[in-house]
Amino acid sequence: MTQGNRGTLMLDGQFEVKSERTSVGHRIRDEAEMDLSVIDIVDREIRNAEEADSERIVLDLDELEFLDAAGIRMLLDADARSKGKGRRLQITRAASAQVQRVLDLTGVGEVLSFAA
Repeated sequence: MTQGNRGTLMLDGQFEVKSERTSVGHRIRDEAEMDLSVIDIVDREIRNAEEADSERIVLDLDELEFLDAAGIRMLLDADARSKGKGRRLQITRAASAQVQRVLDLTGVGEVLSFAA
């Protein structure tokens, strides 16, 4: 059940971030890629949710297809901020084998706090 705060941001028709405020928190969904050209948009959405009174923030990576070093850094920074603020951020795993492989090879998959 949403509370009416929804937004979709697109860049060049390939990148899409959906941000939605729900009754239990905030969901941010990245539906394509997370690289240097778009991490500022994703990070801004996470920071906006952090500043709100949301009990829970979900960064949904289920449809993420590409992740580079800049995206990894942004994920690590957001996770570190969350640890200092009551662990409100929950990151869902990407369904993409390629993205999961990047997380595994870099060791980030063991560091981030993924939602169960």
